[in-house]
Amino acid sequence: MYDLIVIGWGKAGKTLAAKLAAKGKKIAVVEENPKMYGGTCINVGCLPTKSLVHSAKLISQVKNYGIDGDYEFKNNFFKEAMKKKDEMTTKLRNKNFSILDTNENVDIYNEKGSFISNNEVKVTTKDGEVVLKADKIVINTGSVSRNLDIEGANNKNVLTSEGILELKELPKKLLIIGAGYIGLEFASYFRNFGSEVSVFQFDDSFLAREDEDEAKIIKEILENKGVKFYFNTSVKKFEDLGDSVKATYVKDNEELVEEFDKVLVAVGRKANTENLGLENTSVELGKFGEVVVDDYLKTNAPNIWAAGDVKGGAQFTYVSLDDFRIIFPQILEGTKGRKLSDRVLIPTSTFIDPPYSRVGINEKEAQRLGIAYTKKFALTNTIPKAHVINETDGFTKILINENNEIIGASICHYESHEMINLLSLAINQKIKANVLKDFIYTHPIFTESLNDILG
Repeated sequence: MYDLIVIGWGKAGKTLAAKLAAKGKKIAVVEENPKMYGGTCINVGCLPTKSLVHSAKLISQVKNYGIDGDYEFKNNFFKEAMKKKDEMTTKLRNKNFSILDTNENVDIYNEKGSFISNNEVKVTTKDGEVVLKADKIVINTGSVSRNLDIEGANNKNVLTSEGILELKELPKKLLIIGAGYIGLEFASYFRNFGSEVSVFQFDDSFLAREDEDEAKIIKEILENKGVKFYFNTSVKKFEDLGDSVKATYVKDNEELVEEFDKVLVAVGRKANTENLGLENTSVELGKFGEVVVDDYLKTNAPNIWAAGDVKGGAQFTYVSLDDFRIIFPQILEGTKGRKLSDRVLIPTSTFIDPPYSRVGINEKEAQRLGIAYTKKFALTNTIPKAHVINETDGFTKILINENNEIIGASICHYESHEMINLLSLAINQKIKANVLKDFIYTHPIFTESLNDILG
């Protein structure tokens, strides 16, 4: 009998296991895939992709000094980048495994787990089936990529975001299906590596949730780098050509055919709840297959919680860590503290080149809510540091309400992913805009641009 069973080795689950085991609780961790110790972020998500973002940026910066090469040069660089990425993920995966494996209060089951009741999870080991029992259970199985339901979609050259991270050669010609945030990140850094990149979007939308002026600038930045966008374009089928794939697609009602080395399907992710045996519990699923939870991440079952991507909503590692903060006191002491409704601000960064970061509300949302605001806007080429490092693309937009409080910020420049956290703190703590405007910053840095932008 365990105090807690954690199904899935994501950020929230592994942290709960480590912290509760340190408090003397007996924990079982069930993870069927040994390549997923540590969760999506470490293995197939934010860290390996950002490693490639960094490597791709290096080769793009070298071009600014007139150093370029043929495909063989770029492919060799890509292979080294993939090697560095693999070394990093292996190191972090092993570290995550070791933290729990060396704890005497944690038992690890490298098998598929499925519920047989609200308190029981079945795992199949080499010695047969084992039924684990616990007073409390946390579902932390993450999310998986969505696939296309069309002819030839199972072709070996048609990949999801997980598969494309295992490439051995740089694709000369890459098709990305989906102009969402994930698709744009891959488009940006594969273009920096030197691939010819085409992006198909089924309708005419581009970053539809963002303000139109921001989306327009971001699209122009990517197009100037050589990314080609095709709107109102849908693939009908794929045909295997051995080392490449032929895509038959329809654009503006015209059927066309084109050959690509690889295809990335980036049409979103879904909660990983299939084959968990949830039909044997009182856990309820939402319309997209996500686990339904209350404000404290508890499911319909009184002893089962869900954390991370599997519960739907924002799919970020730092959100999963915050899920840990919500669940931890409930399991340890039976007390309730932090809750989902306390999570009013979630800053985001999309790691295109340059990164695009957001927090708070944008103009669309302010207008919909009837909130009066003043807009402060500046192009990145007005920032001295941008010229120092030859990173002048992008913009900064900050919205200020009638009380002189910042209510939203959008930044697209080289340091946006760092700078957005300062503005998130300002919104959260209701720091007046003039405080940031008159603050003394070091020089030359991107953050000092607040002196001028807020002026």
